[in-house]
Amino acid sequence: MNPYFPQNAMLAKITSKNQLTLPKSVTQAVGATEYFDVEVRAGQIILTPVRIQRGDAVRAKLAELDLTEADIADAVAWARAPQAAPAMAAEPVAPYAVTPAKPKNAAAKEAQTKA
Repeated sequence: MNPYFPQNAMLAKITSKNQLTLPKSVTQAVGATEYFDVEVRAGQIILTPVRIQRGDAVRAKLAELDLTEADIADAVAWARAPQAAPAMAAEPVAPYAVTPAKPKNAAAKEAQTKA
């Protein structure tokens, strides 16, 4: 038994055109799908079946929500409209008390107290 190749593993060969054929038993196990989300994680390729909604399904959902073509056009126009910059509140100018700097030496202290 090879420790690098589990007993229940199946091989899939990649072609010179970067195409990969999955074993039929694998695709049957996940159900009928045409597309897979492909992700690389820790050196492994992870394939997750993706169900693509067809246009008919989208139209049926819009009909269920009672949305018209005009509603959609209005929403798109609203989303594409230039947005005004948000108004910023001006900060009030706080009066700051000015305090004289502390003198560094005795002569400067004496000069400051005389002033």
